[in-house]
Amino acid sequence: MVCRDNPVVHKICELYDEISRLESLKPSEDVDTLFTQLVHACIPPNTIDVSKLCSKIQDMTSNLIRLCGEAEGLLESHYSNILGSLPDPLQNLSIFPYFNNYLKLSLLEFDLLSRHCGVAPPRRLAFVGSGPLPLSSIVLATCHLTATDFHNYDINPAANSLAARLVGSDPGLARRMFFHTADIMGVTCDLKEYDVVFLAALVGMDKEEKGRAIDHLAKYMAPGSLLVVRSAHGARAFLYPVVEPRDLRGFEVLTVYHPTDDVINSVIVARKMPLPAAVHPYDNNQQGSSMVLPSKCSCAEIHAFNPLNKLSMIEE
Repeated sequence: MVCRDNPVVHKICELYDEISRLESLKPSEDVDTLFTQLVHACIPPNTIDVSKLCSKIQDMTSNLIRLCGEAEGLLESHYSNILGSLPDPLQNLSIFPYFNNYLKLSLLEFDLLSRHCGVAPPRRLAFVGSGPLPLSSIVLATCHLTATDFHNYDINPAANSLAARLVGSDPGLARRMFFHTADIMGVTCDLKEYDVVFLAALVGMDKEEKGRAIDHLAKYMAPGSLLVVRSAHGARAFLYPVVEPRDLRGFEVLTVYHPTDDVINSVIVARKMPLPAAVHPYDNNQQGSSMVLPSKCSCAEIHAFNPLNKLSMIEE
């Protein structure tokens, strides 16, 4: 097993030790410096498989992901408050330090959706885990899916309040952008109304929680609708939970992308199958594509962006 003697793992463990000693994870010079170093340590392509690390390092990884999630939430709340105090918040999104990463990730996800849909935009889209600064929904809604209604779900009412304040500054966008304070595990029939569902990387902070969320979506999403799941690969799995294609019970996995640039999250696109959620699409060594009905959802036309220039791809 690869453990702390690996130079990348050793560096990440050192950073974890420093991060775990911080009195607060609110944005500050020390917090920003440590998390920037952590991200830079995880970005280079790496063959590390976190699931094969020793138990001590795996426990550290679980703790680190939770610290990253807490710090990310505090960072987004901080900038959402700043933006909300400006007269035109949506024209100043670039002050968020990772805004360009959201632009790249949203363009990638739009391109992947377009490859598996028709030529008209989805009527309704749900984003699960939208947070206080819903940049993915905002960028997709304003740049790529300009006729789609976006329903954003977050369990935190304060996060939704901050997000709604930003969107409310644009009356046109506000008519298409809705915020729901709810645990997605309690949302049932409404999930059948969405052509596309996005599952944010930090919804489900470990494999068990993530698996329960995916199984719930498989039970209640409409057959033929698309699920977009954010995951992580290689050393980036120290930052975000990993979702494997085999974890998507009840879905036909269409595409898996592992970015190699500064876009951190891998992206999985899958289609809800017309099978009970308890039935795995690869049971009995059958291929999922042989058991799925044609998709009934529609997405926008394929954008000229070609992620194959910088991304490795697995076509399932």
